[in-house]
Amino acid sequence: MASRVENFSIGSSPKKILVRATNWIGDGVMMTPALAAIRHTFPGAEIVVAANPLVAQLFSPHPCCDRVLVYDRKGDHSGAAGFLRFVRKLRSERFDLAILLQKAFEAALLTFLAGIPRRIGFSTDGRRLLLTGSVPLTDKVRSQHHSRHYLEMLKAFGITGGSGELQLVITPAEREHALKRLGEGCWLGVNPGAAYGSAKRWYPERFAQVADTLAEEFGFQVVVIGGPGEKAIGQDIVQQMRHQALNLVGETSVREMMAVIAHCSLIISNDSGPMHVAAALQVPTVAIFGPTDHTTTYPWTARYRVAYQNVECAPCLKRVCPTDHRCMILVTSEMVVSAAREILK
Repeated sequence: MASRVENFSIGSSPKKILVRATNWIGDGVMMTPALAAIRHTFPGAEIVVAANPLVAQLFSPHPCCDRVLVYDRKGDHSGAAGFLRFVRKLRSERFDLAILLQKAFEAALLTFLAGIPRRIGFSTDGRRLLLTGSVPLTDKVRSQHHSRHYLEMLKAFGITGGSGELQLVITPAEREHALKRLGEGCWLGVNPGAAYGSAKRWYPERFAQVADTLAEEFGFQVVVIGGPGEKAIGQDIVQQMRHQALNLVGETSVREMMAVIAHCSLIISNDSGPMHVAAALQVPTVAIFGPTDHTTTYPWTARYRVAYQNVECAPCLKRVCPTDHRCMILVTSEMVVSAAREILK
């Protein structure tokens, strides 16, 4: 399908811009270079991010975002009545331009019904006619790192600039709170979860082995992080470790988790939101990949290593493995320790 860019003009510089964020923490982190490009192109505009309650925390605060509107589909905005309530909220804001970084149909419908006069994004999910400007998500774009997807779309509309790097900020108060919680020392962060599904999760006993080995070799103290649904995994790791570890799985907000990660000297993580948070905060990272494509979602930072095995069925992108999980079984503890040593040299 042809692009509609040739028939579209941003027109006069918008004074108020809505940016519809993606719905996963990792994707939210990877859209931060696009936010910087929007800020660079429209320095005088008010930039408002609409996001779900978890992703909203990434941008509260953020230097390229002036405000956040929380779109809670499981709470205040659930069902048809909640959807229309958020439409009315957007309409009352009188935005000049909507930039849809989320690729779903609903994002286009929201902004169309809200009467935002200019609406741009990828022509995915059958939403092309609801947008005033659209570009296709081509195979060439898909083959790039995920953080580049959004930049490629924006470039088609003349929205460019910024450093191109991931960016998150931790406030001094958040850093102080993390310091009090962890204490001084050299910390290894272990993130064993992955909200997308069990297929992306490496094994608790192997995380425990890696954490013990690195604690012995480098004198690390170990903190285990993750979401509320991953408490059992965190407890399993701590119980299997020979060294004492601090288990914060399910005990932090997104922003508190960000501050804990910023306090670490190394992160060992599945392909997940916290992995991308670590990359944005320039924390050295060893990322464990199985069913997902490490060539397009690896940690976008200078100091990282990826531990993975080439198997015939990967990347399958499935949430739950339908066979024997060989892509993860074949990633050994020794591989992950070796990758960590390379970074720590």
